[in-house]
Amino acid sequence: MENIVNKKVCGWKNLEVGKKEKIFSFCDKYMDFLNEAKTEREAVKLIIGKLKNQGFVSILEKEKLEEGDKVYYNNRDKAVFAAIIGKDELRNGVHIVGAHIDSPRLDLKPNPVYEDGRLALLKTHYYGGIKKYQWTAIPLAIHGVIVKANGEKQEICIGEDEKDPIFTITDLLPHLSQNQNTKKLSEAIEGESLNLLVGSIPDEKNDSVKENILRLLHEKYGIREIDFYSSEIEIVPAFKARSLGFDCSMVSSYGQDDRVCAYTLLEALLDSRESGITKVAIFADKEEIGSVGNTGMCSENFDYFINKILNLKNINHVGALNEVYCQSKMLSADVGAGLDPNYQDVSEKNNASFIGYGVELNKYTGSRGKSGASDANAEFVAYIRGVFEKNNVKYQVSELGKVDIGGGGTIAYILANKGVDVIDCGVPVISMHSPYEVTSKYDIYSAYEGYKAFFESFQKVDY
Repeated sequence: MENIVNKKVCGWKNLEVGKKEKIFSFCDKYMDFLNEAKTEREAVKLIIGKLKNQGFVSILEKEKLEEGDKVYYNNRDKAVFAAIIGKDELRNGVHIVGAHIDSPRLDLKPNPVYEDGRLALLKTHYYGGIKKYQWTAIPLAIHGVIVKANGEKQEICIGEDEKDPIFTITDLLPHLSQNQNTKKLSEAIEGESLNLLVGSIPDEKNDSVKENILRLLHEKYGIREIDFYSSEIEIVPAFKARSLGFDCSMVSSYGQDDRVCAYTLLEALLDSRESGITKVAIFADKEEIGSVGNTGMCSENFDYFINKILNLKNINHVGALNEVYCQSKMLSADVGAGLDPNYQDVSEKNNASFIGYGVELNKYTGSRGKSGASDANAEFVAYIRGVFEKNNVKYQVSELGKVDIGGGGTIAYILANKGVDVIDCGVPVISMHSPYEVTSKYDIYSAYEGYKAFFESFQKVDY
């Protein structure tokens, strides 16, 4: 008799010979990526470098497109689209996997440098959904770019090399924190107090610590205080990605939301076999603040990319873009919430994701009454199930916490609004949005296998 009970089994059990070693090797390279790509600009640089090494060229350099061509589009060094052109007609749709490469962090304000209490500090403005108390009393690094009025661009990365200084945001000692202890967790640390400590030695001429820091910055980078006006400087944890646990089965690192899906997507695209369908990868910016702006998915840049493909194949016409979208399928590659034993009261266990049980599918996200959700239809969910089960991709289907607790969203709704069939598909994460997130190496590899299988599948869903 066929097994009628859906038994959830840990992915590490009954692995085929050599699979564990393959997973660990894959994740070693993933951790290298995390250490090198702590900002969206750094991620774009690495992604495009790898695409070029695999024969991809900028779509802006092409005069026409043919089957097998590999192209990418660099959107302001902060987002990337890539495509491998298939032999099937584009009006039959494309297969899209979309991740984002921005992560919660602290940004410098336009006028960041100031002195107080005989110390030099930098004012910050947090980006995305953070718990502010998690960003105090930890080692921090400075990454980013400063563009001078003459167009000269200066990249900055301080705090990652062992010989570099690091920075920190101070916290109040327990001996004096009686008032702070009575506040709500969300109010104990205010946004305006997230000020980065950067120096204490005063300038010899005028006894100013601020001016001494500005002098050091000018000597090393040739920048003046006014140059901060045209800068994008991000403050990120100085932690390195590391294996976690006695069994080394997990990865702990900053930025896994959502670079874990970005990395597995990139590798899946490069390793996928020809299937006839055109494959498209999205590495988006600004997801953590609503996908707004011209590097976020709410912009028309992705429409421009698909239109460019249609134009270069000489098949564009009125309505062609809509035709492509309405026949396309997509995995919205974003992380989900793994069940945390320390906080399991916010999860409904029957519909929770477990670390080490495979890539997770979320039929819908949103909050409470599915507000703001993209809800995948049953036929498309069945299609993805079929692809994964045929290719032995271990997966689990879950929700983001209990119904009335909260919720979240991804870029799924943006593409769904264009007519694309979309389902969220990503890696379960513990301590999401914290400076040191946790994932399972098994789930990471399952995401890679799932995205690859999806790219290699091609059949029409009959509605």
